[in-house]
Amino acid sequence: MIDFDPAPESDGERPRWQEGTDTFDRIYDVVLGVSSPTAYTDIADLAGCSPNAAKKHLDRLAEMGVVRADHDGRPARYERNAGYLEWQEASRIAADLSVEEIVDRVADLEERRSEYEARFGTTDPATVSVFETADHGTIHDRMNAVSEWRGVIRDIRLYEFARRLSQNDGHLIPA
Repeated sequence: MIDFDPAPESDGERPRWQEGTDTFDRIYDVVLGVSSPTAYTDIADLAGCSPNAAKKHLDRLAEMGVVRADHDGRPARYERNAGYLEWQEASRIAADLSVEEIVDRVADLEERRSEYEARFGTTDPATVSVFETADHGTIHDRMNAVSEWRGVIRDIRLYEFARRLSQNDGHLIPA
């Protein structure tokens, strides 16, 4: 039996990766957290691998559409492809819910969107000024409402995407 110590000795650094996580998985995990173009050498540092290994796996991920590559700069830079992540999430929704459930969810979301549009008198949350008042509480409430409104718009897009996938056997357009 292995002894268990609830407070293992530490040099202050916790291992970032679980034992057995291969280089590709580490690169994949790191790049999903990258929201702006990042040098492959920096991604290699974060993933704990060589720059050559990072570049090889990043180029593979770029071919798969998971990341976008910018080879014009030196060193080459990579960033996650938000479209890939949306496709992945929409695919999960399509697998988990029926078309009817998706349609019902979209109807609920559209109702919430309409409520925000009526509240703020516009169809675009980007046009809302959250600083129309000097009251900190009101500013905070407006910021939260605009943020939630943007989330509702994003969710409508995802659920509509999921509906198309579900109705077309995993394709965006009928086969």
